[in-house]
Amino acid sequence: MTSRPRRARRVQLSTPGSSEKMMQKASESKADHVFLDLEDAVAPSQKRDARKKIVTALKELNWKGKTRCVRINDLTTEYAYEDIIEIVEGAGEHLDTIMMTKVQTTADILFADKLLNQMEKKLKLKNRIGLEALIEEVEGMQNVDAIAACTPRLECLVFGMGDFSASMGVTNRNVGESDGYPGDIWHYARFRLVMACRAAGIDPVDGPFADFKNPEAYREECRRSMILGCVGKWAIHPSQIEHALEIYSPKPEDVARARKLEQAYAEAEAKGLGAINVDGIMVDVASIRILRNTILNKADLFGM
Repeated sequence: MTSRPRRARRVQLSTPGSSEKMMQKASESKADHVFLDLEDAVAPSQKRDARKKIVTALKELNWKGKTRCVRINDLTTEYAYEDIIEIVEGAGEHLDTIMMTKVQTTADILFADKLLNQMEKKLKLKNRIGLEALIEEVEGMQNVDAIAACTPRLECLVFGMGDFSASMGVTNRNVGESDGYPGDIWHYARFRLVMACRAAGIDPVDGPFADFKNPEAYREECRRSMILGCVGKWAIHPSQIEHALEIYSPKPEDVARARKLEQAYAEAEAKGLGAINVDGIMVDVASIRILRNTILNKADLFGM
């Protein structure tokens, strides 16, 4: 099996697994990550049929350049284990990750980890299927550090502020908004999730913003989470894709400047210098580390 891969997650496009038309459009979109949904977007009476539609979409549509993900139902339901079994057996190598919902403890992740270990051996899959986990319950946020570090199969955590609002008793009109709170109501939760992810070496992703007809508010939420260290955000509508791609991608001029500073420091370091002046800016090992982690690693991943 491979080591944990690096994947672009600037925008995770939510797509109902019950709609062949929407899955077709998702495959043609500019999103670098698409999750085909078996949970909230699919009515109970359609869940089993949606699995078959998702398998067909994964195998027959052109997903080149995209992370192919399926969001399953949570482990308290009757659907979750069959979601995993039917999707993995049907799609096999055409699936990159599985997104788990309402994760509360490490046991939730380890259940899926062990099941996937067995299935990968049975199906003789060459590449490991990754896991992504939604932190959307108070219990999950309380256990977020342990969850983030529980298995190498886990690739990212997503802050699901919709169900988290319900779990906390937070009053808001639309999912993802602050509704008059004096400041960023999600600051602490985002910050805590990002810290857990960074300590474990996995990606932190920000969750949905329901009012897709308010692009400026969506962009502001993207900016807030990006500044805190999130690598991307959900798009619940295709109109949000371009905004997320723009905000979570470094600007070309910033990439050029960072590469210039990195090269200058490398040349200085070879001469035995510990800190240098470049265009009036002091550059040392700490500043290069910041540039590498906030700009250059992203630029390398996105081919900039």
